[in-house]
Amino acid sequence: MNRVDCVIVGGGMVGAASALSLAQLGLKVTVIERSSPKRFTHDEPFDLRVSAISVASEQLLANLGAWQLIDKSRICPYQRLGVSESDLAYTEFNAASIKQSHLGNIVENRQIQLALWQQCEAHQNIELIVGEEVQSIEQSETHAIVSTADLKIETKLVLAADGGNSFVRKLAGIGTTGWNYDQSAMLINVTTELEQQDITWQQFTPTGPLAMLPMSGQNASLVWYQQREEIKRLAGLSNEELTQLIHQHFPEKLGRVNAVDKGYFPLTRRHANQYRAGRILLLGDAAHSINPLAGQGVNLGFKDVSALAQIIATAIAEGTNWHEEKTLRQYQAARRTDNLMMMSAMDALYATFSNNSPILKVIRNVGLFAAQRTPVLKNKVLEYACGLN
Repeated sequence: MNRVDCVIVGGGMVGAASALSLAQLGLKVTVIERSSPKRFTHDEPFDLRVSAISVASEQLLANLGAWQLIDKSRICPYQRLGVSESDLAYTEFNAASIKQSHLGNIVENRQIQLALWQQCEAHQNIELIVGEEVQSIEQSETHAIVSTADLKIETKLVLAADGGNSFVRKLAGIGTTGWNYDQSAMLINVTTELEQQDITWQQFTPTGPLAMLPMSGQNASLVWYQQREEIKRLAGLSNEELTQLIHQHFPEKLGRVNAVDKGYFPLTRRHANQYRAGRILLLGDAAHSINPLAGQGVNLGFKDVSALAQIIATAIAEGTNWHEEKTLRQYQAARRTDNLMMMSAMDALYATFSNNSPILKVIRNVGLFAAQRTPVLKNKVLEYACGLN
């Protein structure tokens, strides 16, 4: 039987970052993942799945040695964030106002995962097991045993980083609360007439938000929120037909574009009732699936990684048992309330702008108008979103 300090189930962005964070502390880590990320060639088109990586997440990835490995031609920094419902109801957040060079970066998820895997493969404290699936987890007072079809691994800690439909969460008997939203989100990669922009923006409409995320060169990722059946219809259109509808529905500031790829996913909210069951901890989407309105999903996952690493590092520095119950309890205390606040804020924003009440429309337009003229409040919100406080 193999014996390690930590088994991580799931080798996506959050799981791989967790592995490196703990390995840097001297722990011996095993990552179990169904399949390794597909390798990258420089001339291939952009993936549909991208993330708005915050300044804090960028710093974490840099500390893990992964940020430096991402092809710079696939990273698009942005300095401004615009939110609007009309030309008058508009507020804009600017990196310069909080003394930062940029607010974040639009990066393909696979680029981040690939860079993290490169670091994991090179780290002597990390073993990557590909092609196996966890079948059972047995826990005792001193350890846990993780079993696959071919392996048994004894470990002091199990991290569930296996996504929103986490099997490890189910094995741990941890329930969730949440719901499905009425809408889906369509992701559309486009080539753009305009040169690469320094702004990402979101405009609220009666049928749902429209968003633009700039990408390197004359490329962009569009997000179109609509009722589920309408999104299915849009997904069945040709790229030429979809391009025509984009020009009809998206604001003129987008400029002329051409759709080159598309996909969609349903909007869901799911939050684990607890983040710990014995020696099992939940991180990332296994713990929380959030409305993607503000692009905070993977950033919350990276906050989970940072918090856990800090807790374990402190325990090691103080000479205490890093995997005892008292230490592991600190992780839920550090992260669950913060995640719940962000999830609730996104739900409130979604509900507010999804309501077609004329009175509520006036109120939110006045709110956006006032926010544009309240720099202190704007900057506090911006610092929090960037992970700077």
